[in-house]
Amino acid sequence: MTPEYLLGLALLVIGTIASAFPRDKDYLTRLINLEIPGFGLLLVMLSYDEALALFTFAGVSVITTFVFVRVMEKRGIP
Repeated sequence: MTPEYLLGLALLVIGTIASAFPRDKDYLTRLINLEIPGFGLLLVMLSYDEALALFTFAGVSVITTFVFVRVMEKRGIP
């Protein structure tokens, strides 16, 4: 196992826990916490293939940002 793979798995677990149980119940905090597991996923995929890592990271970042912006719009949060 490469160091990128192990660090990526650690970031995935830590980021998922931080996103599921945030200290502040703010949507911006959850959005920032979702970027941590996204970066962990990038490192895991980077240990396999560089192109796959870039496509996965871009896809995860765009989709999670889009979903949380829609949630903030529906709730009326500026």
